[in-house]
Amino acid sequence: MNIKYLVLRFVRHFMPEAVARFLLKHRWIIHPGLESSDPTAAVEQYIKTLSNYEKSITGKRVLVFGYGGRFAVGVELLRQGASHVVLCDHFVLTDKERNLELLSDYGDYLIAEKDDVKPRSEFITLLHGDIRDDLIQKQISEVDYVLSTSVYEHLDDVNGITRALANLTAPDGIQLHFVDLRDHYFKYPFAMLAFSDYIWNNFLNPTSNLNRFRLADYSEVFDSYFEKNMIVTLERDISEFNKASSRIRPEFLTGDSSIDSVTLISVFAESPKKQSHV
Repeated sequence: MNIKYLVLRFVRHFMPEAVARFLLKHRWIIHPGLESSDPTAAVEQYIKTLSNYEKSITGKRVLVFGYGGRFAVGVELLRQGASHVVLCDHFVLTDKERNLELLSDYGDYLIAEKDDVKPRSEFITLLHGDIRDDLIQKQISEVDYVLSTSVYEHLDDVNGITRALANLTAPDGIQLHFVDLRDHYFKYPFAMLAFSDYIWNNFLNPTSNLNRFRLADYSEVFDSYFEKNMIVTLERDISEFNKASSRIRPEFLTGDSSIDSVTLISVFAESPKKQSHV
């Protein structure tokens, strides 16, 4: 295994979370996902993909799961026709500087407050906390759509969080998630799969958490909570997979390289199976 990879993973694992979030906010070394780096492109991706399933956000109540502290995706969804947007994030505080930049273009949905900006409550609901908590669940009316980009691979309880999100989704509602299955030290997209759970979780897993779920794992979870579930492979990397395959642990392999080499997927789930408890 590449020594540089191991050193960087070790440093990232033991880096104080406050430092990691500072670097992420300022785009130094650690880079944000699409919804923070290019929110317009993120919304376009949602709209285009939904249209492939003959779905539209027009008039819909939409929950953006893991919005990253910027209101940009929310206000653009509203501009594109959503009736209300719930911006949900467990950890991230709002990005005041970048949200202030939105006032001139999205003043219909935002309110200036001295040197800060707040969303208009009739259009946007902010939700900061664990989506699995009963108190958080009670704060949200049912939503028609749940959307996320590059969030699911960071979850530490994929099953429980999917269950909670399904519980918040209307009976005829849908979820659309874009999930990156790569090691986020992108030069070595399959490197994280070479380690036991003990080594990965205790020494190498970054503070942002990479859960190492593979395609079949996501399929099993969404099948548990939705009547219909379609996973589409968006990208695979056969070349890098072949380089790494001899080091990948057997629990991450199916024996089918076309599946094991998948690096990016979309999950389209429809009609949640309601649960009695969250």
